Formats: sequence, structure tokens, C-alpha cells
Amino acid sequence: MSRIAKAPITIPKGVDIKFENNNVTVKGVNGQLSFNIHSLVSVDIAENVIQMTWNKEDKEATAQAGTVRAIVGNMVTGVSAGFERKLTLIGVGYRAQAKDRVLSLALGYSHPIDFDIPAGVTIETPTQTEIVIKGSDKQQVGQVAAKIRAYRPPEPYKGKGVRYADENVIKKEAKKK
Repeated sequence: MSRIAKAPITIPKGVDIKFENNNVTVKGVNGQLSFNIHSLVSVDIAENVIQMTWNKEDKEATAQAGTVRAIVGNMVTGVSAGFERKLTLIGVGYRAQAKDRVLSLALGYSHPIDFDIPAGVTIETPTQTEIVIKGSDKQQVGQVAAKIRAYRPPEPYKGKGVRYADENVIKKEAKKK
């Protein structure tokens, strides 16, 4: 039995939800998101609470109910509060600068890396070694952070590279004679 799917989603003020033809549309101060719900799961909206209903005997329906509940919950959170991911650059000469819709990265290569910022995401650089990615879609924010991190992931000997702010890189011991 899915425990996640049983949990109700409370709708904060300023968020509008519409459900029609297995499609949920959520509008809020941070934008609008929509998602096609699996046919085995249905959504019940009553007052300020969203509940998932499904056939409890069907294993696939139970799994889909938990997934749908998590995605709809993230959509409600995204359009009301938003999501943010922080990256840190560690290394001599590693810098980041956001201007317009381009993030310029200097990561020790012979050339600068220009990352085009996708629509729906904003990137800020409070300092030259910090990157803050914000947006209403949790999946998109995480995907952008992963793409930026992939340009120079942290290496295990000195710890240089792009890492998440809360990431703990375990350093290896150097080879000894």
C-alpha cells in the first residue's frame, strides 16, 4: 500500500487547480504547470485538499498513485514557493557569471563554457564561485543543475570541480611510493 499516495495535498492561497480529461493544470504566482495523469489514478479536489484515488488491489495503480501524488505535490509547491538548487565551484580560476540568458563558466579548460539558460529557469551568481538555480519545475531545476555539474564533476583527489552546495565529496588518498 502506498503511503505517499494516501497523504493529502493542501492547496495554499493563490494557487488554482483544474482537472479535466486526466490532465492537471496548476497556476500560481511562479507560473503554470500541467501534467497528464495515468489512467489508473483519479484526482479528487475538495475545498483546499487534493486526494488520489485508485484501485488498491492493482499493484501498478498503487505505484502510479504514489508517483502522481508526488508530482502534483511538487507542482503545487513549485508554483507557490518555487525550487532552488545551489552549486559551488571549487578550484583555482573557476568562475561563473550569469548575464542575460547565458551562464559563462571558466572551469580550467582552454575555452570558456557558455550555457544557455532554458525558459522557466533563472540563474543567479551571488559570487564568482556560487551558482543559484531557481524555477517552478523541480525536475527542470534539477536537470539544469546536473548539466552544469557535468561540465566538471568533483574529482576525488583534490575535490576540484562543480558540486552541489550540500554535497560531500570523499577524497581519496594519493598514491605513495
